[in-house]
Amino acid sequence: MIRTAALAHVRDRRLLQTRPVGKDVFYMAGGKIDPGETPELALHREIREELGVSATAVTRLGIFEAEAYGHAPGTRLHMTAFLGELTADPAPSGEIAELRWFTLSEYRAMPHVAPGSLLVFQRLRELDLIDE
Repeated sequence: MIRTAALAHVRDRRLLQTRPVGKDVFYMAGGKIDPGETPELALHREIREELGVSATAVTRLGIFEAEAYGHAPGTRLHMTAFLGELTADPAPSGEIAELRWFTLSEYRAMPHVAPGSLLVFQRLRELDLIDE
């Protein structure tokens, strides 16, 4: 089980996704929870590392479990997702090569999608926070 914390940051009814260097898939901004960290502490650390800004107005969206994309078959993802704002415009940093904003249908149309991210997209669409 891979335990992560992720940020659902919405702008203009699209969800921010990050593409790591050397990967062909976009994921939620965030990452693995280190030993002794709470999901919220991990979220703040990862957002600073990946986007070069801080997360604010953070509220828990929920826990999403799915197959962990890019890992051995059967590896599960346990992702605690948070809604939140950013203190400034994000920029790729650290291991992040690219940032992109997606609607649900734009993300689904990508050649590769992360199952955990897709669950968050679907939940945000149910809440009418992003466009189809």
